[in-house]
Amino acid sequence: WRWKLRTGAHGVSGNDSSEPDIYSESEGCPGGDSFAFGEDLELNHFDGLPFSSRYYKLIKERKTLPVWKVKREFEDALAKNQMVLVSGTAKTGRSTQIPQWCAEFCLSAQYQHGMAVCTQTHQQQAVDLALRVADEMDVNIGHEVGYAIPLETCCSADTVLRYCTDDMLLREMMSDPFLEHYGVIIIDHVHDRTVSTDVLLGLLKDILLQRPELRVVVLAVPPMTNKLLNRYGGVPVISLEASRPPEVVHSNSGNKDYFYSALRLVLELHRSKEDGDVVVFLASAEEVHCAHSILRKEGTRLGSNLGQMVPVVLCPGQGGLLHVLTEQPSSKKPRRVFLSTQQGEDMWWAAQSVNFVIDTGVQKKMVYNPRIRANSEVLQPISQCQADVRRQLCGPTGTPARKCFCLYPEERQLPAENSPQILESNITPTVLFLKRMEIAGLRHCDFIDRPDPEGLMQALEELDYLAALDDDGNLSEIGIIMSEIPLDPQMAKALLASCEFDCVSEMLTIAAMLSAPSCFLEPPAGMSHEAALCHRKLQHPEGDHFTLINIYNAFKQSQREQHFSAEKWCQDYFLDHSALKTAEAIRSELTETLNRIELPISEPSFGTKANALNIRRALLAGFFMQIGRDVDGSGNYFILTHKHVAQVHPLSSYGAQSHKMGLPEWVVFHEYSLSENNCIRTVTEISPQEFIQIAPLYFFYNLPPSESKDILQDILDPDGSKKCKDENEKTTTVISDGNSGCEVAVQTYDRCVIQ
Repeated sequence: WRWKLRTGAHGVSGNDSSEPDIYSESEGCPGGDSFAFGEDLELNHFDGLPFSSRYYKLIKERKTLPVWKVKREFEDALAKNQMVLVSGTAKTGRSTQIPQWCAEFCLSAQYQHGMAVCTQTHQQQAVDLALRVADEMDVNIGHEVGYAIPLETCCSADTVLRYCTDDMLLREMMSDPFLEHYGVIIIDHVHDRTVSTDVLLGLLKDILLQRPELRVVVLAVPPMTNKLLNRYGGVPVISLEASRPPEVVHSNSGNKDYFYSALRLVLELHRSKEDGDVVVFLASAEEVHCAHSILRKEGTRLGSNLGQMVPVVLCPGQGGLLHVLTEQPSSKKPRRVFLSTQQGEDMWWAAQSVNFVIDTGVQKKMVYNPRIRANSEVLQPISQCQADVRRQLCGPTGTPARKCFCLYPEERQLPAENSPQILESNITPTVLFLKRMEIAGLRHCDFIDRPDPEGLMQALEELDYLAALDDDGNLSEIGIIMSEIPLDPQMAKALLASCEFDCVSEMLTIAAMLSAPSCFLEPPAGMSHEAALCHRKLQHPEGDHFTLINIYNAFKQSQREQHFSAEKWCQDYFLDHSALKTAEAIRSELTETLNRIELPISEPSFGTKANALNIRRALLAGFFMQIGRDVDGSGNYFILTHKHVAQVHPLSSYGAQSHKMGLPEWVVFHEYSLSENNCIRTVTEISPQEFIQIAPLYFFYNLPPSESKDILQDILDPDGSKKCKDENEKTTTVISDGNSGCEVAVQTYDRCVIQ
């Protein structure tokens, strides 16, 4: 990326409009990179410096994009309306060009109403787009154009266009509820239907009423555009002309065997010797990695006359993809087979070398069940929106061979839109945020699809149990502090409780490790036993939460060892170095947050009995709703809140291959999933006495009846519990049914538990 000289070396100062424009946008810069000293050059209005020759090269490419045809129409609509909808499929240039035009709109008003911001649903997408747009605008990344993603901000006081993730913009609203820092807000990839994007759209409707000078631009694909148009009424719609679609080939067979059908098709395409890379959309990350392993093996068996085939895992969050996707196709290079999931569809806006798309037509998604507080993995068909996006990903228009292979029948009816994540996710964090926005004056969120009432009630109930709500249903002081901490409410409450129990340092580590991706690597084939032995060396007898602290502390120690590399240490112990670095960054951010809100951070004392007890107490303060009891001594854990039975995850220190001293009877766990044989993950032993001391009594009272609850009741009130059982056996009332003359026996119960 080109870095411009920020000095007055060419004798040009500021935005002097008296200087003649020697070079028009269409003519380019004569003489290549050289120019005569003292020659007048056209100035960039954003930084006041002369344009480089690369700017003129890129402007020619930009003018070939479909979006450029509607530039004047868009600018007029933006000047006259508060909200503008832009409808178009992938690779039309909307995500790069429209934010630039919005920045120019803000510049025309001298930034009186703020700068421009464009949201993305994936972190890497925000970074890559910011890099590309800074190049096109001929400015420095981090100055006039910047980005903000979790744990990384590349902006300055000069930034006039910011790309950020949708959740980052929501978090900005904590300190700037009406987003007064911005004059134009662009919401991109609305069709992804993330929770944060839906909440933003719901709140912006109210913010627009409060700020008539604000402009909102919504970028969506056609089916979603129709839904938004019906919702917002007389909003102008700018329709982008789609590029010529590729040839689409459908499969007539069912897609039960879609995985191996896709791999066979990859090998057939490679044997055909047709030029171009291949992208394969599979259902899950597990399938992506499995396909990568299979194609690597098959690639070694292919004849040298076919050329090399290189499988590439391409997933959101993976850095350094932009240069890979923008490479021009070449017959001399090996054929790359990009393997991705439904979360990677929008990363292909810059792809140049892909001539073939293989679409399996299915996706695996985690769907949250509020009744049992658990996620389950379900296999679903993709939406028509997704299918249309994938078909547009083949290389540039005019490429001889551009084909999209759909591994499902043409007559299959796909859902028109993506299912909203707000209907499939745990919305407790969202409800906490909206309660915070009520305090700030935003009292209404006009959802496109309203959350499920059961999920909403469960979220309010959970916040009430966590003491985040007062008697009137508003945020309590604890709830306000919890909303400041960038963690889910249960973990935020546990971190707050650690301030009371003097174990903040240890709880910061646990929170960071659980927020980062899993640090355990999948061992190579034949190395499972060695990996298990290495992981066992780091296990802590107190449980998985303590093991995470062990791993993090050992990682930090490896960083301090001058004669040893932390990366090498991770490799030796089959741990993910990038995941541990992410945990380190998250821990640092959480520490800064606690310092900002002036909460005390105790000195670390990991390893003492008192510290272990305090860690368990802090965990229970947030996760008392996630308690299990081994009912038969064989690892069948009865979950008290909903009576389901689950096994400990194999990677746990209590897993079948690890425990030697027997399984604990009572445990607190971090996560329960129905997709992995009813597994509970990240498990730590507790005592029932600790649970009784920490859990709110009214939560305990609301637990469904069970033997485990009776055991807890005996501990809480042994005399009253015995008396209660005796009276329940005696108390039966006989009443008469006046209509039928029948007598009905009705069992009545005294409420003996403490409320």
